[in-house]
Amino acid sequence: MPPAPPPPAWSSSPWRPCDDRRRPQPRAHPGFAAPVPAAQSCFRALLEAMSRPGLIQTLTALPEAPAPLAPAAAAAILTLADADTPVWTDAGPAAEAWLRFHAGCPLVADPAAASFLLATASPPDLALPDAGTEEEPHRSATLVLQVAALEAGAGWTLSGPGIETTHRLHAAGLPAGFAAAWAANAARFPRGVDLVLCAGDSLAALPRTTRLEETR
Repeated sequence: MPPAPPPPAWSSSPWRPCDDRRRPQPRAHPGFAAPVPAAQSCFRALLEAMSRPGLIQTLTALPEAPAPLAPAAAAAILTLADADTPVWTDAGPAAEAWLRFHAGCPLVADPAAASFLLATASPPDLALPDAGTEEEPHRSATLVLQVAALEAGAGWTLSGPGIETTHRLHAAGLPAGFAAAWAANAARFPRGVDLVLCAGDSLAALPRTTRLEETR
């Protein structure tokens, strides 16, 4: 018996995958060029930012990430998230696919179910993310928030643990009423959400213990 003819080129048979070479392929974003040292460097910057609230840190090892992710925000979430930390984001399908591939993290639609939140537009209501419990406040969520710019020496007057007297920080692009929302978040101490502000290749942190006053 003569052999069966091969299936046509358009066949969807699992034994002969279609030739996709003629189709336009999406551009791959590789993440950190050197994942281990880059993540270690970013983690040190995040620790420094949390221990010295409002002090701007400039990252040197930055990943390549899809829009609308800014380099510092992408580096922060890639460093913090893993397979055990659900992530909420408003960054869209390309960023979600990038996070799944490089961080291996599950993505959730509910901000209250996330360990880390990555906001590239308006931040979610600070009352929504997990604030931890009185017994385990360290289980609270961290919000990584992109802003238009970070500037030292202007804007808010910050005080609290890690700040010797006061510190000034301006975060451009935050919605009106953010200072009041942050005060309500801080009032839940020891519960509460921690915040990492990111702009370009820089970041600054506001732990829940940081108090801010709007300077006019």
